[in-house]
Formats: sequence, C-alpha cells, structure tokens
Amino acid sequence: MNWKQEYKILLLIIGAFLGLYFMPLGAPRFDNAIFEALALAKWYTREHVLLCLIPAFFIAGAIAVFVAQDSVMKYLGAGANKVLAYGVASVSGSVLAVCSCTVMPLFAGIYRMGAGLGPASAFLYSGPAINVLAIILTARILGLELGIARAVGAIIFSIVIGLLMHLFFRKEEVGRAAVLAAVPTSDPKRTLWQNALFFFVLVAILIFATWGSPEGSTGLFALVYAAKWILVSLFAAGLGLILIGWFGVKWLRVVLVAAGVVVAALIAPGYPLVPFAVGVTGLSIVTALDKGEASGWFSSTWDFAKLILPLLLFGVLIAGFLLGRPGHEGIIPSAWVAWAVGGNSLWANLFASVAGGFMYFATLTEVPILQGLIGAGMGKGPALALLLAGPALSLPSMLVIRSVLGTKKTVVYVTLVVVMSTISGLIYGTFFS
Repeated sequence: MNWKQEYKILLLIIGAFLGLYFMPLGAPRFDNAIFEALALAKWYTREHVLLCLIPAFFIAGAIAVFVAQDSVMKYLGAGANKVLAYGVASVSGSVLAVCSCTVMPLFAGIYRMGAGLGPASAFLYSGPAINVLAIILTARILGLELGIARAVGAIIFSIVIGLLMHLFFRKEEVGRAAVLAAVPTSDPKRTLWQNALFFFVLVAILIFATWGSPEGSTGLFALVYAAKWILVSLFAAGLGLILIGWFGVKWLRVVLVAAGVVVAALIAPGYPLVPFAVGVTGLSIVTALDKGEASGWFSSTWDFAKLILPLLLFGVLIAGFLLGRPGHEGIIPSAWVAWAVGGNSLWANLFASVAGGFMYFATLTEVPILQGLIGAGMGKGPALALLLAGPALSLPSMLVIRSVLGTKKTVVYVTLVVVMSTISGLIYGTFFS
C-alpha cells in the first residue's frame, strides 16, 4: 500500500467532511456568496462561452493542425529574432482584444506548437491587457492620464514579462527548443496566403461576435456594433467557402448548415445567439464527420475544450463566491476592498494588484468597477495597479496557465504581473496623486 498516496486521500476526506459539517448554511453572507458564484457562472456561460471561448477553441485547434511547427518556431520560437518575436506576440495579442479567459486556448495553441516561453507569455499578457477600446474607454471615463498610463504600462509589461520569463527559464527553453526542432515537419497543403486568409476569417468572427456596445451611438465603434452580426454572417459564409474549396469538405453539408442558420434567424429574429449557436453546432458536426483535415481540426479543438473549459468554469465559481459579480458582493465585503485600496501605500497597491489578479473581468467591465471604487476612495496608484493586473489575470486563467506551463512557471508569471503592477501603481500614484 502506498501510504503517502493514502495519506493525501485521507486528508481530502477529512477536509471535505469538516467543510460540510461546519458549512454555515443559512448565514446571509454565505448564502449570498453561493448565489453570486452561480450567478457569475451563469452570466459567464451566457456571455462568453458561446461567443468567445468556442471560436477561440476552433482557432487554437486550427493553429495546432494547420500551422506548420517550423513557421511558429521561426517567428515565435526561442531562437527567433527577439524584436520580431516579441513584436509579433504583442501586436497579435492586442489585435484580438479578448478577456483573460478567452486568450487561454490561443496561448495554449501557440505554445504547444513551438512558440518560445517569452513570446508566448508576451502574447498571454497582451491579449486582454492591450485592448484599444478598453484603453480609450479608460481615458474617457477615468481620465486621460490614467488611460495613457494604462496603455504605456501594458505595452511595456507584455515585453518585459516575456523577456523575464525567457530569462528565468532559459535552460528549460533551450532543451524544449531542441526537442521541437527534432520533430519532422511536413509540407504545407496550402499556400501561406490561403492559411493567412483562413485564420483572418476565424479571428474576424471572434472579434465581431464579441464586439461590445460603445458608450455613444455615433462614431466608428457604434457603426461596427450596429453591423456586427452582418459582418459575422459574411465572414461565416467565407469560412464555408474555404472549407469547401481548400479543405475538401462536402458542399452539401456546408449548404445544409447555412440553411439551418438562415432558418434559425427567421424563427428567432432579434436573438442572434440562436443562429450563431446553430452555426457553431453545424461547424462541429461537419468537421467531426469529415474524413480529411477538417476532422483533425475538430479533434484538436475538442482536446482544447476538454482541457480548458472545466478549469475556467471552476475558477469562475470560486471567483464569484469570493468577490461576487460586478456591483455585487461575495463572501468578502466590498467595503473591505474599498478600504484596503485607499491612498498610495505599498500595501494599497499590492492589495489592488492581488485582488485584481484573482477577480474575473470581462472585457471593458473593469472601467465601471474602477469608477465605483475611485468614488469610494480608491487611490490613483492602486487604480492603475488594478488596471494592469486585473484584465490580464484571473483565478480561472491561472488554473489554465498551470495546466499548460506547470506550477513553477505559473507562479513566476503571476508574481511578475503582480509585482510590476504594484511598482507601477506606486510610481504613478506618487506623481499624479
């Protein structure tokens, strides 16, 4: 008998027993925290799983199947030109403008295909942090100086964090690069421009499907928002043509899926999620039934979904229990948070960084949350610290990062984000308080 293993099981059983035995059911704050955990998970499922995560899973699956490993290593690998690698990683991340959870499948995809730890970490941070719309919204609502500080800090962070991750784990990266270089490569079945167009269409669907409502009713952002589902439909039609022409998927299957989407749109006008769900389901069925490359695409997509989705949902439940939804309280009173982040002390900035790192911020929600906290007495330094740590980290994303990189690399990455956010908040608060 393996006593060490049995000892761990015994501790888990005792812990579960004590937790259930002393569970404070009936206590208003505990019951409310349970409700907030489920409410946040429900909101996350409705707002993010279908529109954000599933397209991201398909993109990650496509990276794993259709992108040549030597191409990834050439531009993002440990031996790639540093300026090119970190430039590509930060720019590609900022173009997506996704939340900390949606970027997870994409990060896992490029890292497993041979991207160096440094560029992959830069991409991991830049995706949710360098969000052009969020930075503009920050400047308009919270002040121009805070918006500029957020933009400059996020860009610098993505590069510095990537470089430090590469430096700290340089020996491991050298060995990993050698192993990846020994893997035989295959000749691409499509030209570079064909693959580029294919990924452009997938990314466009993700971007426009998640395009949020702007503050005003005029301007470019408002115009795009008004036409977002038309744009999604056009790119989805382009994806169907690509599947038929370049991937050999039977045209009748694609036409049947398209017909199902049109029927769903006619049956449920005003509910674009219905035809979108029909389209995603149809794409899954078509690719799963295919006997060529598309089948491998679906298999890879499904592997990412099985790995990442349970961890994300579990993390959302825990985050909701601890801190609640935006504008609501979990088990931790919001008054404690507001009290802890007043002024510009080291503690206030550190607490803002850590709290922001564990909270879940959907894209753009960090701005109204901060507006309320600043109104409650939050200092400018802690506000910037939360802006730099919050959107880029969350408890759900930490769980996924650990499953991809391991515990040690995850701890270092999270620590870098928290420490750099704290220092930035201290410096900003000193000069602009």
